[in-house]
Amino acid sequence: MDTYEIVAQGIGIVAMSINILSFQQKEQRNIIFMQIFGSALFAVNMFMLNAVAGGIMNLIGAFRAVVYSNKKKFRADSKWWIVGFTCLCMIFYALTFIVFGKDPTPKNLVIEFLPMISMFLTNIGFACKDGKMVRLLGLISCPPWLIYNMVNFVIGGMICDVLNMVSIIIGMIRHDIKRTGNNA
Repeated sequence: MDTYEIVAQGIGIVAMSINILSFQQKEQRNIIFMQIFGSALFAVNMFMLNAVAGGIMNLIGAFRAVVYSNKKKFRADSKWWIVGFTCLCMIFYALTFIVFGKDPTPKNLVIEFLPMISMFLTNIGFACKDGKMVRLLGLISCPPWLIYNMVNFVIGGMICDVLNMVSIIIGMIRHDIKRTGNNA
């Protein structure tokens, strides 16, 4: 591994730390606020590692988080934001092959689609009003990112996805599961 790749992987580790800690926040707004920074750093990380689709999806994710953390200003309660972000992801998915030169083999078409699945689920989660749904959809959206990161050898992304799943489950236990007596 050369110095450039070490720096790129280091940026991914910092992004990973921010994203993992985000799911320990109780309020949806705080989760999203931390996700802005994590997504922006992951975009830099992935662009540096030539995982272009992942980098683009993370930039869209950072922008999406800005919109949803300012719901009143951007009227983000509208379902049109979900449609808009989903369309934006689909456009950039196509541009990954048309403009950014990714070879459109069947394998690449599937692999590059995985971040879009995750982005769609997170789009819906961010539109929700409570942290519980954000955590649930965040949990479901981790496996497609994990596979994408494994294929592109994004170390911070791989570790982040596994730890995010653990962190989300802990957050669900802490904030979402009501305890009655000795039963959880």
